[in-house]
Amino acid sequence: MNGIRVAVVGGGQNCEHDVSLASAASVCAALDPARYEAVPLTIGRDGTWLGADGRPLGWSPADSLAGALRHLATCRVVLPMVHGPRGEDGTLAALCELAGVPYAGSPVRAGALAMDKWATKLVAEAVGVRTAAGRLVTDASAVVFDGPVVVKPVAAGSSFGVCLVRTEDELEPALRAALDLDDRVLVEEVLTGREIDVAVLDDPDEGRRVGPPLEIVVGAGLFDTATKYDGSAEFVIPARLTDTERKALGDAALSVYDALGCRGLARVDFFLTADGPVLNEVNTMPGMTAASQVPKMFAAGGLAYPDLLDRLIRAAL
Repeated sequence: MNGIRVAVVGGGQNCEHDVSLASAASVCAALDPARYEAVPLTIGRDGTWLGADGRPLGWSPADSLAGALRHLATCRVVLPMVHGPRGEDGTLAALCELAGVPYAGSPVRAGALAMDKWATKLVAEAVGVRTAAGRLVTDASAVVFDGPVVVKPVAAGSSFGVCLVRTEDELEPALRAALDLDDRVLVEEVLTGREIDVAVLDDPDEGRRVGPPLEIVVGAGLFDTATKYDGSAEFVIPARLTDTERKALGDAALSVYDALGCRGLARVDFFLTADGPVLNEVNTMPGMTAASQVPKMFAAGGLAYPDLLDRLIRAAL
């Protein structure tokens, strides 16, 4: 094959391993074979790197990393599809930086900041974007229940560990479950508002652009891990917004994107309240299957999934 060799990295050592595998497989299948040659690489749950044939690239995790670097050296660009810690948090970006291989998506600092929900709140508030009132917790027994709250790990994705706590009896178990995934947990006020996602793309052809906003419609409760993947949530694209609401959400998304130092692509999630947008979180490498939110958002704006991937790769190069 004469196409540009693209290393597509999936898997990872966190609770989003299977989600990352799905993103990577979908990307490999969607890349235009006339232009690109996909080179799939997988990080196992134990840290071992696997090649396209599923075999380890070395006799130990460290040795397999050396094998993976040899594969990366044969590629023009990397598409890092590892969501969550030890991937989306800047870890893979740092590896690519050290290896001298261009990569799609945000650089090290932006990935690390955006993965840390507490740091993201501080950055957003500093540039005038509201976030939910909350506190940082490291001890499950040190929190006093003072009304319904949302409990979430500081650094986890796909809504793993997120729980809506309605009663005092639910609080400590929710905190302990979140602390199983991270040593720091956010306890936030429950917001009343519509869940609206905004995707930002650094388009090499059209410049920075915002895709059609997406509204997540669920029944009672949260858009949690189960709801996210069981098909019960409804995605409304484009979200039914006034011009004023659309501009406020887009401006807030771009402000946070720039303040964090994001690059390439990000999904910025909001609650649209009666008082305007309130930031929920930022995903610097969101789910990237054809059925995921970001590809659907850009497809609704006329940018098909393979073309979105093409723009990401060309922007990285």
